[in-house]
Amino acid sequence: MKITIIAVGKIKEKFFRDAVAEYEKRLSKYCRLHIIETADEKTTEQASEAVNRQILVKEGERIINLIPKDSFVIPLVIEGKKYNSLEFADMISRITLKGNSHITFIIGGSLGIWEEIKKNGDAAISFSDMTFPHQLMRVILLEQIYRAFRIINNEPYHK
Repeated sequence: MKITIIAVGKIKEKFFRDAVAEYEKRLSKYCRLHIIETADEKTTEQASEAVNRQILVKEGERIINLIPKDSFVIPLVIEGKKYNSLEFADMISRITLKGNSHITFIIGGSLGIWEEIKKNGDAAISFSDMTFPHQLMRVILLEQIYRAFRIINNEPYHK
């Protein structure tokens, strides 16, 4: 199984980089993980809606060009479907049972994800109604993917 994570922006803090590296190591037992970072566009808090839309389009076009053609695409969006850990593991299992051996998760930038990506994704998931910084969301996503593989393989996991 291949897992690709496309994320807008770089991880700056060492503690987040360390956490990502730890989950990369743990996940190597279960899948081939590939994390792709794409540049985020600079914005200001007072930017107009039109400017924000342009930023989403620019970031979105970069993301679209990075999505592997053969993958099942899952953008992470607040309005997506919420899963508990068992349901998330089941979703991953069902995707692979349907013949998809490659899943791509997309983490947007500070403004979210371009509508075209949301519309064309195969599924959309939400981890919370809250907004998380993209750096933290990457760690949360990796932890849940790791937990899902532990569940799928009937291995112990923290409940």
